[in-house]
Amino acid sequence: MRGTSRKRDRFGPMTPDQILAFGRRALRIARTEIAAVSALFIVALGVMTFVELADDMTEADGRAFDEAILGALRPEATPGDPWGPGWLETAALDLTALGGTAVLSLFAVIVTGFLILQRKRLSALLLALGLIGGVALSEGLKALFGRERPPEMLRAVETMSASFPSGHSLLSAVFYLSIGVMLTRAFPERHFKAYIIGVAVLLTLLVGLTRVYLAAHWATDVLAGWSVGAAWAMALWLIAYALQRRQQGHPQAPHVLPVDEDSGA
Repeated sequence: MRGTSRKRDRFGPMTPDQILAFGRRALRIARTEIAAVSALFIVALGVMTFVELADDMTEADGRAFDEAILGALRPEATPGDPWGPGWLETAALDLTALGGTAVLSLFAVIVTGFLILQRKRLSALLLALGLIGGVALSEGLKALFGRERPPEMLRAVETMSASFPSGHSLLSAVFYLSIGVMLTRAFPERHFKAYIIGVAVLLTLLVGLTRVYLAAHWATDVLAGWSVGAAWAMALWLIAYALQRRQQGHPQAPHVLPVDEDSGA
């Protein structure tokens, strides 16, 4: 009789606390699956956008778009002078360095060291591999397409490699978006999460826009860099998510490069 009573209690009506706990878990699982699907969507969208831009780059419409943007920012009447006040070019030169390999490498070393001190070694490894993979993607695609830069007389910065895609745009998307999403783990409040992601997106956009403004890249180069960078960042997110699911054994709301101290990684 005691066994039957216990069985009835176990499978009987749920208490309000049990219903609340069940609802929270169901919501957490739903958010997890939505986030994973969203990440896959961004990867697919980024790849498709890049393919479309690569195709348009060789067509008259694509070249006309790039030339129109460049002509608006660097008027033909004064080829060496950009559009806007003089201080704007100085500011653009400062901001564009935020997407340079040297600056991002320094930031990556600082963040990686912090993650190692926090015993988040897998996070540090994935972040480093993400940036290294981004550099490899950038250089490989540049070598594959071999697109020429905008006319040298219009450029405000020195360039060495090919133009398509923009390496600054690609690497800034990988680094800042990954760091931004990773930092959201420390802030449960939604407005803090939105602020952090907003700053990461803003930095990524500023780097790309300055590349066009300084005539270092065509506009489609920057769009292609953003597309590949976002897709690569989300691919890393999915890898981290899969590892987290495997380590913890149950779904949990994922974040880019999520590894806890107890994971042993």
